[in-house]
Amino acid sequence: MHADDADSRVEALLDEMTLREKAAQLAGTYVGEMAEHPTQTVDEVEALVRNPGIGFATPFGFGGSPHTGSKEVVDIANRLQRAAVEETRLGIPLLIPVDTIHGHAYVQNTTVFPHNLGLAATRNRALLERVGTTTAREVAATGARLSYGPTCDVARDPRWGRTFETFGESPLLCGELAAAKSRGVHDADVDVATMAKHFPAYGEPERGEDTAPVDRSLSSLRRDFVRAFEPILEEGLEGIMPSYNSINGEPSHGSSYWLTDVLREELGFDGYVASDWNGVRMLHEDHRVAESMREAIRQSMTAGVDVHSLGSVDHTDHVVGLVESGEVDESVVDESVRRVLELKADLGLFEDPYVDAEGLDDVLGTDAHRETALDAARQSMTLLQNEDDLLPFDPDTDEVFVTGPNSDALSNQVGGWSVSKDDEVTGISVRDGIESVVGDDTTVTYEQGAGIDEPADVEAAVEAAESADVAVVVLGENWYIHEFGVQEITGPTDRFPKRTQLTLPDAQQDLLEAIVETETPTALVFITGRPLATPWAEANVPAILQAYYPGADGGRAVAETLFGHNNPSGKLPISVPRSTGHLPTRHNHLPNPTPIGREEHEPSYDPLWAFGHGLSYTDFEYRDLSLSAETVDPDGRVTVGVDVANVGDRAGDEAVQLFGAREYSSTVTPVRELVDFERVSLDAGETATVEFDLPASAFSVFHPDGSRVVEAGTVTVECEGSTASLTVADDG
Repeated sequence: MHADDADSRVEALLDEMTLREKAAQLAGTYVGEMAEHPTQTVDEVEALVRNPGIGFATPFGFGGSPHTGSKEVVDIANRLQRAAVEETRLGIPLLIPVDTIHGHAYVQNTTVFPHNLGLAATRNRALLERVGTTTAREVAATGARLSYGPTCDVARDPRWGRTFETFGESPLLCGELAAAKSRGVHDADVDVATMAKHFPAYGEPERGEDTAPVDRSLSSLRRDFVRAFEPILEEGLEGIMPSYNSINGEPSHGSSYWLTDVLREELGFDGYVASDWNGVRMLHEDHRVAESMREAIRQSMTAGVDVHSLGSVDHTDHVVGLVESGEVDESVVDESVRRVLELKADLGLFEDPYVDAEGLDDVLGTDAHRETALDAARQSMTLLQNEDDLLPFDPDTDEVFVTGPNSDALSNQVGGWSVSKDDEVTGISVRDGIESVVGDDTTVTYEQGAGIDEPADVEAAVEAAESADVAVVVLGENWYIHEFGVQEITGPTDRFPKRTQLTLPDAQQDLLEAIVETETPTALVFITGRPLATPWAEANVPAILQAYYPGADGGRAVAETLFGHNNPSGKLPISVPRSTGHLPTRHNHLPNPTPIGREEHEPSYDPLWAFGHGLSYTDFEYRDLSLSAETVDPDGRVTVGVDVANVGDRAGDEAVQLFGAREYSSTVTPVRELVDFERVSLDAGETATVEFDLPASAFSVFHPDGSRVVEAGTVTVECEGSTASLTVADDG
């Protein structure tokens, strides 16, 4: 539809709609089971679509939905659309959002990608675009048209249970990769909208506790969090979701400063804002800034929230009452409804709201889509250590022993925000992957050895390891979301994961130590959503591979890496701490004085493995770091070049990372920050020049009032130990 025609349709609808019909367009609901909310069936939601005519429904694609079959969810989507289009007075179509943190993973037979933390290890924008495009195609094929994502949160406390949803600890990395994924969604041959989350700051909650307050200075909020949203806003974005937490005492869902002054007026966002699911309710029941739900809805609407994602009939009734009482002007409602209707028009829902279940097999989980996911998993593999070049193992070794709770558990391998039972996941476990890549004459033996947090038959594992030529121990975390919720656990006292524990549970640690004591050459694989503090492993295990949550086919990528078919090239997107007592541990920390002498301080940044670390089976040398100019204007750009040579004996990919720092500034700035990155593929003996087109704003200074200034002075760029100085000119 032509833009002018769409605008005319929207305005005509607005003129014809009753106040109650408008209010209903700003309310959403769900099908399934949800904590603190009633279980709702498809029949019950269908009735809500008819009356009062709610505008949004999530009938599948989230953790509480019982509907995961691909043809089943298409039938539900069409059924609800039919109620909206054919059985309401105005025939306004429904918008169906889904959680797509790592693909359309809550529906069976779809493509399940590595989680974002693993994708961030690839440092590959083009790959993230492919991930976004694939996800959009699969989402649209099932009748959904809005992706809850990409995630722009910056993980600054690894105790946080949502760390794996993020692209790590660097605002630059988070922002660039979220924007790339969104570009991929928009480049797809289907119309799917994206919703960035969770604005403005979520990833450094007190105690690492999900939804806990983020109390930070304005300069920190702008420098460490808001910056990560800027690239995706510049790309064009349909939706923003606020964070659950309060910011300096003001809940995001009730903040006119963040949602209107900053998001709309300063950053220029013109899409719609949807509450995180319980965000409006929390104003009343948790943050306690509203004495009733009616007041919570008033606060959220006047702050800038357009849609209450779980509002349903109650939200509709309250909005009508607030307008009729004069507490909310109807023009506020009209503006929100206009944004909703414009999005539905832009997505083509008025012309074609239905989908054809017959075409699912041609879209969901196709060989091409799964190959993209496998490629992503391969590129994410991060080799943390490899003493005496133990890896890669010889695929033709006589006997390989595999053990650990994550060696043969697909639900743990895909991680949260996906179907949670092994029989619902189609994929390749690490055990299966190893069996597929070793030689025909190689024997692969297996004993679980331990559960996630409970012992198993360690003795049997030790006996099998003693007779094997090499051992692979696969440890880590299980399936969870948010505050490690919606998981089956053995009891409240030995629950894992948990915030207070970044070390391995005793059962897993005991298994690892027992296998190492056999002196069988051992490789440790971590399948985990967060960096775990494992100093014993660093000191005693010769080869360690970080696999993150590598997705449904990630077990093959792990196996290919262990046995040399894939050369690891991932770089850590987040620092690995030595212990919880070492937190915070991040590369971009602020400096601190040493009043007596440097010796009085232990190192400020002393990770087990640093941000950006990652080994390869080949060797790279960096040469001739250069600048296109010695001086750059505050609004100018400079080209930074560096030669990268593969001096090893096999081809490999290298993620080239450029860091920067100011020598002096008017306020304290990070000691070091990632300012750009590129990925390069080099054959053995090949050299390439990698260039970064760097704006002077990469060295911005954030003042205490939150303002951002490109100050004059000397800045330093650094790449793999080579440095160069650049002068930012005075704009006067």
